[in-house]
Amino acid sequence: MLNYLLRRLGQSAVTVLLVTLIIFVIIRLIGDPTHLMLPPEATEADRQLLRVQMGLDRPIVVQYGMYLLDLLRADLGVSYRFSRAALGVVIEALGPTLILTTSALLLAVVVGIPLGVLSAVHRDGPVDQFAKIFAVLGQAAPPFLFSLLYIKLFSIHLGWFPTGGYGRVSNLILPMLALGWYSAAGIMRLTRSSMIEVLDSEYIKLARIKGVPQRAIVYQHALRNALLPVVTFTALQFGILMGGAVSVEFVFAWPGVGRLMLDSISNLDYTVVQAAVTIGALLFTTINLIVDVIYAMIDPRIRYA
Repeated sequence: MLNYLLRRLGQSAVTVLLVTLIIFVIIRLIGDPTHLMLPPEATEADRQLLRVQMGLDRPIVVQYGMYLLDLLRADLGVSYRFSRAALGVVIEALGPTLILTTSALLLAVVVGIPLGVLSAVHRDGPVDQFAKIFAVLGQAAPPFLFSLLYIKLFSIHLGWFPTGGYGRVSNLILPMLALGWYSAAGIMRLTRSSMIEVLDSEYIKLARIKGVPQRAIVYQHALRNALLPVVTFTALQFGILMGGAVSVEFVFAWPGVGRLMLDSISNLDYTVVQAAVTIGALLFTTINLIVDVIYAMIDPRIRYA
């Protein structure tokens, strides 16, 4: 197990390295940040002097090497727009995004897994039909469309929740629902199909023949094995929700990383974009490592060569 974790740590490090390299090159193809940092009346000589001071006149390979050295010291550069550490700017925006993403994912798990189990146990019944409709509606449209519909219904017509903002629980409800329904639908469908497959297996049939109670069969035997693909899917949903939160944050004026990255790209503040992508890659690879450990905890039969 230790050898496997060490190998996965190495693979994660390579993944983060490739992500930083790709975003490093792409961001520098967007434009010259000196046009943002200097006033419009600045001359080309002024811009060239600033490029030299910032090291932007050096070959891109040298710039990337300097960036990696700074990354090892947790120095992700200085934001051109905010004139302070890019890491601090991203961390400030990361808090609201993690609150929204984690809340949406918890909602998806709390709703999706029980609904999927009930749908599999009561196949073709009213609960199963409701679950199918729930899944189809949840995956029929992107989260930003549900965001607009929720605002129109619950904020404008009913007046139950604010149309946007940040800081109160009431501000979180609508964006959490808009973002979480899509993942809940996917988790429900996968849980249902996995549970059906396990419930039709031979050892479950043997347990029924032995007279094991239905509740024990479902929750002690079937669900434990059916959760393996669901755990992987749920972990991947975290990254998907982080990406999908961009549109939801924009609609609800939520001050998260998504809005920060859009503003930074439009303002050529690529140090902030690099910092946000790097932190996102680190979060995603860390979650994948945690999922591997959870795999071994759920099913002790798993052995890594």
